[in-house]
Amino acid sequence: MGLRIDGRCHCGQITYEAEINPNSVVVCHCTDCQTFSSAPYRVSVPVRVERFTLHGEPATYRKRGGSGREIVQNFCGACGTPIYSAPVDAGAFVNLRLGAVRQRAELAPKRQGFCGSAMAWAFDLDAVEKVPEPSPPL
Repeated sequence: MGLRIDGRCHCGQITYEAEINPNSVVVCHCTDCQTFSSAPYRVSVPVRVERFTLHGEPATYRKRGGSGREIVQNFCGACGTPIYSAPVDAGAFVNLRLGAVRQRAELAPKRQGFCGSAMAWAFDLDAVEKVPEPSPPL
């Protein structure tokens, strides 16, 4: 049995509902995910296409993955929020980006991939100072 989730882009022009397996949440450390997210990694969860309902029309960007397959990045054209990626050949799954999922705090990753290109410091942030919101200016 899957977990029902929902999400939206930052501006609200794109919303969605999905049913996921919470044990499939993965951290990706590949250099493309680092670039697309402007962060040391990106977290996503695969969703069967028949269990994913999208409202709104995302903007797209095609890229060629390390496997040689073309992957379409889907994001809000107004605010830029990444929503999901999917193979050009319309596979059985999309990879939903966890950052826009309302229940994201409840979905701890179970696996990490492309660890060879990970930032070494991204694996252990315990020693980094923790500051309550809002962060002071640098």
